[in-house]
Amino acid sequence: MGRVIIGMDPHKRSATIEVIDDGENMLAQGRFGTDTAGYQAMLKAGRKYRHRTWAVEGCNGIGHHIAQRLVADGETVLDVPAKLSARARVFATGQGRKTDPVDAHSVAVAALRTKGLRQVVVDDATVALRLLADRRDELGRARTDTVNRLHLLLLELVAGGAKKDLSALQARALLNTVRPRDIVGRTRRQLAAELITELAVIDKKIKTADARLTALIAATGSRLQELTGIGPSGAARLIGDVGDIARFASRGHFASWNGTAPLDASSGDQERHRLSRAGNRRINRALHIMAVVQLRHDTEGRAYYRRRVAAGKTPMEAMRALKRRLSDVVYRQMAADAKAARTGPGGQSGAALQSSAAGPIPMASSSDQSLPGPADTHPRTLLLARY
Repeated sequence: MGRVIIGMDPHKRSATIEVIDDGENMLAQGRFGTDTAGYQAMLKAGRKYRHRTWAVEGCNGIGHHIAQRLVADGETVLDVPAKLSARARVFATGQGRKTDPVDAHSVAVAALRTKGLRQVVVDDATVALRLLADRRDELGRARTDTVNRLHLLLLELVAGGAKKDLSALQARALLNTVRPRDIVGRTRRQLAAELITELAVIDKKIKTADARLTALIAATGSRLQELTGIGPSGAARLIGDVGDIARFASRGHFASWNGTAPLDASSGDQERHRLSRAGNRRINRALHIMAVVQLRHDTEGRAYYRRRVAAGKTPMEAMRALKRRLSDVVYRQMAADAKAARTGPGGQSGAALQSSAAGPIPMASSSDQSLPGPADTHPRTLLLARY
């Protein structure tokens, strides 16, 4: 028997599979539990076919746990995006009904017809960085929520309230200046004291998380933190979510993936581009933070932003253009890090840190258009400003 594809629609406690051959003929189908007994039964059913490839939907989401178990057992697993299997289901017969067997069939067909699907590998340091980055983001949101509630109480206790950027030490010193006598005031003060204690604990956890992120990033050999505007959390998010930068054929593909490349919305003789709200929004947020930091300091990024405003762009449009440029900078740095990791310490490091946010040619305006194809190679212009 030739090659077979085992399509899987995974869930938390069950998985439905369908086995098809090269002609999309169904050879077998079944539903198995994801506990030890169910998984072993599914594995035994799949191993009846010698030249097999497992196709699992959403290996970065709900299918992650089952895909990793298969890879650990020596199986070849392909990651099928949910959107891809959904298209196969819509264009199939059966009126596009969504059931577990239909989904498993759609996953198998999508894997059979599509080239270049990502092969799942065993979790590595990038997954650890993604987990730590998620935890760091949770702590950041918890701190913001705690500070906001603390500001609300301090506004009632202290005339004029507290300053915007408030630390636990500053809040405690401010709270020590008030001694309300009424029951409402004493209750507010007590609640504020509790929030200050919570804030101190969160700050300590954030400090520990940043230290862990910094150590793990250093172990990967990444130099992303040398770019202005990228801290431990941003670097971890980039490494964790991007993974292997080589999966992007060009900087244009990377910009399209992270949502910084504008979408072509031209019609007839009118040529225009609009903001893309697609892409990885977490990476887009990291690039936005990077752009904000660039604007606060005397960097080439700020100079580029001012040139765009002077050319007639609105501040928001200039910010989007800057983010598109910074996407190129991050792409070049990650490609250089990957090349250095392959060649060793004595290898070429790739793009220099002095590379301008405006790209190889400072006067180019490719940020105003998406880049669907491979980018052309141009001589690199080095500037003194460093990212």
